[in-house]
Amino acid sequence: MNKYIKLVIAVILIALAIFLFTTREYGWGFVSLLLAVFPILFYFRNENILLAFWFLRKEDMVKAKKWLNKITNPSSQLIPKQMGYFNYMKGITEAQDNVALSEKYMKEALNYGLSFDHDRAMANLSLAGAAMSKGKKKEAENYIKEAKKNDTKGMFTDQIKMMTGQMKRFNVSTSQLQNPNMRHKGRKF
Repeated sequence: MNKYIKLVIAVILIALAIFLFTTREYGWGFVSLLLAVFPILFYFRNENILLAFWFLRKEDMVKAKKWLNKITNPSSQLIPKQMGYFNYMKGITEAQDNVALSEKYMKEALNYGLSFDHDRAMANLSLAGAAMSKGKKKEAENYIKEAKKNDTKGMFTDQIKMMTGQMKRFNVSTSQLQNPNMRHKGRKF
């Protein structure tokens, strides 16, 4: 549902509550005010994103992806802060299937902004893994540094240590990207 339609519904419910209060129908007026809270709440917290978070916590990626796919036009349905978390969750759900698409979503999430440091650290770790898989060591190191900076509570220290350990063993040069059978072309064994 469009974010502005939610605000229109809330305004209509508040106007109905005012009308009911003026006609001395106080009980129905309070009910109308209580109902007006939900569209306002869902303006700031999209219902599909809330359900997708619920299924991500249960580690049910299929259902989380299903609820995220119900957001057909993110720019008209979500406010900018929600766009960051929409892209963040799309990146998490796509990470198992398509790393390149996951990387795109995580970069968008960081561009829109994430509220919590641990979410930014997770996004940077995901981007570091994608950069390592592409052979971009410098870019991966930058993402790991950013993840260390954002990991204020130490939630990702083990993952960061594991990634830095992999980075030490990860030396990519142009000679290593060539065909190994072609390196010793002139030698006889």
